[in-house]
Amino acid sequence: MLILTRKSGESITIGDDVKITVIEVKGKQVRIGIDAPRSYVIHREEVYIRIQEENKRAAAESPVSLKNLKGLFSKKEG
Repeated sequence: MLILTRKSGESITIGDDVKITVIEVKGKQVRIGIDAPRSYVIHREEVYIRIQEENKRAAAESPVSLKNLKGLFSKKEG
């Protein structure tokens, strides 16, 4: 892990297209700004972990068979 010290208003760059800027330091909190292409997916760590857990849970569920799906959408005569 690379550890850097930055002050408010200072930045670091990652590659050619990601720039992280320290916006504000207040007590134990640091506000950062991230400038990156829209194609990059950026999440806070706690959100990313939750997404991963939901994906694992969804993958573990048994798949719905096509036969069951057909029954859900069949036309009712009446």
